Amino acid sequence: MTPASDRTEHAERFTLLRPLLFTIAYEILGSATESDDVLQDSYLRWADVDLSTVQDTKSYLARLVTRQALNALRASARRREEYVGPWLPEPLLLDDQDPSADVVLAESVSMAMLVLLETLSPDERAVFVLREVFGFDYGEIADAVGKPAATVRQVAHRAREHVRARRKRFDDINPQRKAEITEQFLATAASGDVAALVAMLAPDATWMADSGGKVSAARKPVVGAERVARAIIGLMRKAGAQLRVQLATCNSAPAVVFYLGEHLEGVITLEVIDDKITNFYVMRNPAKLAALTSARTISRT
Repeated sequence: MTPASDRTEHAERFTLLRPLLFTIAYEILGSATESDDVLQDSYLRWADVDLSTVQDTKSYLARLVTRQALNALRASARRREEYVGPWLPEPLLLDDQDPSADVVLAESVSMAMLVLLETLSPDERAVFVLREVFGFDYGEIADAVGKPAATVRQVAHRAREHVRARRKRFDDINPQRKAEITEQFLATAASGDVAALVAMLAPDATWMADSGGKVSAARKPVVGAERVARAIIGLMRKAGAQLRVQLATCNSAPAVVFYLGEHLEGVITLEVIDDKITNFYVMRNPAKLAALTSARTISRT
């Protein structure tokens, strides 16, 4: 049996690094709920480790969490293939962290980046996240994913090029300006002025909703500024006086949380480029909205 003093040290080391470990798991999985499960399982394994054999706690725990997250990602692959309608990552409600304090971290957990990471293989995703976001060296990553360092370098290069090719432009406006655009969007949509709303959108603006087939939502993305604008205003008119909205910070960006009466109906995360809204990521799946019950702390260190 592990002595009480060792159990305390295990807990202290894990707790100190928990924001980092959660962020690694979330960026690999795109699910706060599954990340919590990964951390719980990882801690149980960590509790049995002889601390005298651990030279670098951060590297050891990152490796442990990465392996468990990869196992979870591979296990969920079939469920995602059979998913009804578009699959979006779980929105992550953040505490009072300033998104501008760590631009790399903010971009890495943005909904747009997480959606892009879904196009990578599990190994590519883990390697990209560990290298590009958290700065682990190739030897540490090799241990985490169970591949030779030379292979990891190739995987990292392939994943990096894949992301660059599909993420040519970034949602890089300052958080205050994005909050202003989000508030303007709400006011314009509530006014019912289609033309004014169209003027706020990029020509190829896209509305993508994840319902998991459990509630009403478009089963395919709505594309085009006018189609999206008319769809939004139509939804607001249908909801009527019962609709209540509030701003929150999800995935390091302003988001719109909406209710019908007191019932949480969904959350909308906006992507903005050059002061135009390019994408609406809409979470309607009740199971994924459960992650919004508590704010999280994320970290790269």
